[in-house]
Amino acid sequence: MQFLFPAFLFALLTLAIPIIIHLFYFRRYKKVFFTNVRFLREVKEETSARSKLRNVLVLLMRCLAIIFLVFAFAQPFIPGNSDLRQGSKDIGIFIDNSFSMGALSQDVPLMEVAKKRARDIVQAYAVDDRFQILTNDLEGRHQRLVGRDEAISLIDEIALTPAVRTLDQVLTRQNQALGQGVNDIKVAFWISDFQKNITQWATPADTSLQLNLIPLQAVQERNISIDSVWMESPVPMLNQPNRLIVQVRNWTGEEVEDVRLTLRHEGQVMPVGTLSIPAKESVKDTVSIQLQRIGWHEAELQITDYPIQFDDQYHISLLVAEEVRTAIINEQAENHFLTAAFKSIPYFRAENLISRNLDYSRLTGYQFIILNELTELSSGLSFALQQYAENGGNILVFPSAKASLASYNSFFGAFPANAFTGFEARERIVGEVNVEEFVFREVFENKSANLRLPTTLGNFSWNRSGTAAEETLMSYRDGSSFLAKYKVNQGHLYVCAAPLAEEFGNLSRNAEIFIPMLYKMAISSGRGQKIAYTIGDDEVISADVPVLGSEIVYRMEGPGIQFIPSQRVTGSRLFLTVSNEIPTAGIYRLKKEGENPSLAEFAFNFNRKESDLAYYSISELKELAGNRATVIEADAKASFEAIIGERNQGTVLWRWCLVLVLVFLATEQLLLRFWKV
Repeated sequence: MQFLFPAFLFALLTLAIPIIIHLFYFRRYKKVFFTNVRFLREVKEETSARSKLRNVLVLLMRCLAIIFLVFAFAQPFIPGNSDLRQGSKDIGIFIDNSFSMGALSQDVPLMEVAKKRARDIVQAYAVDDRFQILTNDLEGRHQRLVGRDEAISLIDEIALTPAVRTLDQVLTRQNQALGQGVNDIKVAFWISDFQKNITQWATPADTSLQLNLIPLQAVQERNISIDSVWMESPVPMLNQPNRLIVQVRNWTGEEVEDVRLTLRHEGQVMPVGTLSIPAKESVKDTVSIQLQRIGWHEAELQITDYPIQFDDQYHISLLVAEEVRTAIINEQAENHFLTAAFKSIPYFRAENLISRNLDYSRLTGYQFIILNELTELSSGLSFALQQYAENGGNILVFPSAKASLASYNSFFGAFPANAFTGFEARERIVGEVNVEEFVFREVFENKSANLRLPTTLGNFSWNRSGTAAEETLMSYRDGSSFLAKYKVNQGHLYVCAAPLAEEFGNLSRNAEIFIPMLYKMAISSGRGQKIAYTIGDDEVISADVPVLGSEIVYRMEGPGIQFIPSQRVTGSRLFLTVSNEIPTAGIYRLKKEGENPSLAEFAFNFNRKESDLAYYSISELKELAGNRATVIEADAKASFEAIIGERNQGTVLWRWCLVLVLVFLATEQLLLRFWKV
């Protein structure tokens, strides 16, 4: 047996007090009258013996009470192992406050159990020990060592957060804070549900750090989440049925039925339907949303699920533009079929431009650019178009029969796209349309019906290149491409093998193909704003807003928060970096500082990384930890103050000492009250 505070043993000298009182205690005798004095000697001897025995027992009880009271202050313990080290300590406590800790442990959220565990750990250590309280937020105030009272106050303030950290990041922060402490003994605790997708860490660099894992697990691992939402069409259209694709995932090990899906838009909540989702699978559903006004629209998809609810909503923002601007770049005269085609499509505005009078800086203002039979592509125009496509623009090329192959192939090579090898003046018939690609998907009601496909009287042949990722949209009967598509960063390049003029084909007169083709190409832009962003992802947000100069300051307003994000102006676009400034899911509006109208709206959703409630079991966690950490098991209702105290000091005996003090004092009172002499 050892003592945590052996100096208190000097208080055993107080044992002299009851002994001195006992030795110098003079009893007062009282008179007893007897009718016959011959029994006096016998009574006197018997009474004296009983009195001495009682007094010795009372003295013994008092001495034992003092001895064990002194022992209680000295805090005796029996060492549990040879690794126990005495002295002041620096203790780091990580409390996992991610959304998965909102699951229930019996009737209490895991977060509350974790906070109670943390408080018990703090109470188990001495008053002169120092503590670091750390959460997934990695706040600056948590990067220092504090006393016991402040540590408990910090624990009480912890709430659930969308932030998710790997244990490698946690260990790095703990090593930094504990390394600043003055004490040689350093101990770290991790209180978490230990989800498999975040529980990976390397061997601690500081081998003197005693790492302890405290696993908490929910009684029921059940969660349904809206995994993601995206638009089928890249550009939302006015008064059109815009289709949203919603993916809902079942993270549990059994099938769930009747999951209700609803859509909130324009202040109305509309039921979409119910879903049945197999175990560990996801299903997709299509939601049609009607946008009946120009401007920004806010919408929210929602399911009903309990108890994990952070991933039950998915916010989106949609911009319905007043018009889709198209530039038709001509050699000289415009093509009347092109102009008429765009006039027949509502909300499209086409402008005919002459190639030799182009202002390249204006090209970024168009969503769609058509090169109509240009004989030659200048290097300046080629470079401007390449930058336009990389930033999300769409380009459609109808070559001239007299095209300069050198200039065209130089232009194609920058993307890269397949080169032209020469013009062939012969009649050919288009044999197939790729109805699975976006441009022609769902354009024709009956895919198997005989379509009137275009015929050409002359076309360019292609030189196939292994570096060009071509997707054929329409092909001739021999399998060669008539209309090809190339993905260019965020934009697209569409190339037709034949000129558009009537003398070389009838595509412009084939309205059932030509007009839907132009419409879908124009709205296939990848430059349109994303409908949703993920909180915590390190990505740059771009906005098409009037940029008047770099000195203009923009601010973001969201649910209960305003802040000025990091901003950068490049050309006519504004780029924003929000880092970790978004605290909660919802719609955030971009406004010019000092003005109220919204310039743009951005939807932010919580990261779905915490949706997967797959935990390490105790045995799996022990195997993963190996000799790098100790896994501490305990019942949810167990007192961690006693458990940690015993691990820190061995078997703690001071509580038993107090119990014995009370027992000895009670025995003394019983002797005095009921033992009459």
